[in-house]
Amino acid sequence: MLRSLLLLLMTFTLVSTSLIGQSKLVEGKFLDEKTMRPIDELEVALKNTTNGKTIITETDADGIFKFKNVPFGKYRLKVIDKDYNAKTFNLFEITEEHKEHYTFNMDDENTFKTSLKVAWMFNWGDRETTNDAGEKIIKEHYWSHLTGKIILGIYAFCLILIFFYSVLQLSLAIAYVKNKKKKKNEVKPVFDPAKAPMVTVQLPMFNELYVAERIIETCAAFDYPKDKLQIQVLDDSTDETKDVIAKKVAEVAARGINIQHIHRVDRTGYKAGALDAAMDRVQGDFIAIFDSDFVPDADFLQKTMPYFEDDKIGVVQTRWGHINKDYSLLTELQAFGLNGHFAIEQGGRNAAGHYINFNGTGGIWRKTCIEDAGGWEHDTLTEDLDLSYRAQMKGWKFKYLEDVIAPAELPITMSALKSQQHRWMKGGAECFIKMRRRLITTKGIKLSDRIHGMSHLFNSSVFIFILVVSLLSVPVLQIKDSFSDLNLILQFMAFFIISTVFLMFYYWQSYRDKNENKIGSFFRFVGRFFEFLIVSMGLSLSNTVAVIEGYMGIKSSFVRTPKFNVAKKGEFKGNKYDKKSLSIINIGELLLFLLFAFTAVNRAIYGDLGMVPFHLMLATGYGLVFFYTIKEIRESGK
Repeated sequence: MLRSLLLLLMTFTLVSTSLIGQSKLVEGKFLDEKTMRPIDELEVALKNTTNGKTIITETDADGIFKFKNVPFGKYRLKVIDKDYNAKTFNLFEITEEHKEHYTFNMDDENTFKTSLKVAWMFNWGDRETTNDAGEKIIKEHYWSHLTGKIILGIYAFCLILIFFYSVLQLSLAIAYVKNKKKKKNEVKPVFDPAKAPMVTVQLPMFNELYVAERIIETCAAFDYPKDKLQIQVLDDSTDETKDVIAKKVAEVAARGINIQHIHRVDRTGYKAGALDAAMDRVQGDFIAIFDSDFVPDADFLQKTMPYFEDDKIGVVQTRWGHINKDYSLLTELQAFGLNGHFAIEQGGRNAAGHYINFNGTGGIWRKTCIEDAGGWEHDTLTEDLDLSYRAQMKGWKFKYLEDVIAPAELPITMSALKSQQHRWMKGGAECFIKMRRRLITTKGIKLSDRIHGMSHLFNSSVFIFILVVSLLSVPVLQIKDSFSDLNLILQFMAFFIISTVFLMFYYWQSYRDKNENKIGSFFRFVGRFFEFLIVSMGLSLSNTVAVIEGYMGIKSSFVRTPKFNVAKKGEFKGNKYDKKSLSIINIGELLLFLLFAFTAVNRAIYGDLGMVPFHLMLATGYGLVFFYTIKEIRESGK
């Protein structure tokens, strides 16, 4: 009995002594296993395996953690930080020999490592295994590493193409700025009624019930010698519009104006077919073309016709104005983008001597130029771009007049905007396929014209690259988390942010809402620029589908943009031509909204902010486009 008591007392004394003894300092270091950089403010804990007591501390800026006055005993080190993967390391013991300090090996190879909790797909990275000797080794996932490199290669390729596009746009903006200074001393030709040539005004229409009368009356009011003016209403309508047009044409003709109503019973070739079919009845040496939503000023022909005194001029194109720009944010953003095209794209190309295009309306053709270029062809949805390039490759010159404005109506609904964008994007791709070889091989074309011409025809493809970069940015984040050797590549890719700066300069030069308060104007511009960028991103899925259809040769009918004849909110009473329905593309936009919103929030929570702004912009863009569409569908059903 006494012996047992003495043994118990000795055990208690030894345990007490071990518990009373302590190490003054226990320290070690943590690195991020992906980047191999020190982890700052990482919360770690020491847990005593005997009594379960836990001591907690944080790492400093060098990734070093320190525990002071740690009792002797057996411990496990744990990562307990909410932002990092939980890890528990091997058991170790602090004894009398560690009374002054216990220091873990702190060289980069053997120190502690962990990683952020941001990987939500799967682990692409290296894995820990054992060799035949039972030693732990790191084995590379070869195929996932190769896949990562391929994804990064495609991602980088798309970024380079976007960057190249932005550089060309910057060059056009610079040419525009230089030319604007020269134009101050430009002498404009003066209109002489006595020398006025015969002009035919063509008004192609298809079921334009809301605007047909307006454009006919507007052109009938042109301040131009009546004996030198012919108006052709090229009507392919299949509804009551044809009766409205017939009545209005009769009224105008009764006033002594030379006007004809040319109605086709089929739509062969659509708009291009209508223009081509009327050529044998054209009386003028020059042909002015206006879509039905335009409202040109009475002196339009007086301002434009004098430029044809130069026999080499085949086309005079004017700038589109916007009669309903202030209708909504959607129309304001369209105006913002179109101003960029008509100032920098058209003005910059024309100033540098590169090819431009007739914009389908708001311009005048020399009849012999059309005939020399081969006439209107309807194998693409953008017959205007097609004929423009054929004419310029024949040696004809185009003149762009930025100061002459042809006011027009902007689409006021998302469905109408998408319809217009689809036709423009698909038609641009079709023209690229049709003209690329001719542009490269035709003799006598300057190299700079070939480069800018190819870029011009290829412009719509930028939406493909935007969509690909957007989609690949999600696995690229996973690659960044998984492969430390590929992080450097991603850092260099950040250079392409400068593409955005180039585009900002491009749109700043065309921004038409500047006032004397330059600082205030600039900040308003920055806000508008990013709003425009966000909505453009949201349209990238539908536009990409259109471009791919164009490249694949998938033919579709010419779906004209619904016209509304509406300038203010209260005037809109509906439009029977503006068809609304939920499509597979809308479902895709919803899914992309959810994907990028989740990714942005996920990364923001765990402090990886690099791509959060980009993903927030994508989520906002797709969300706006989708919910705007749903809102319109619901309202149309009331």
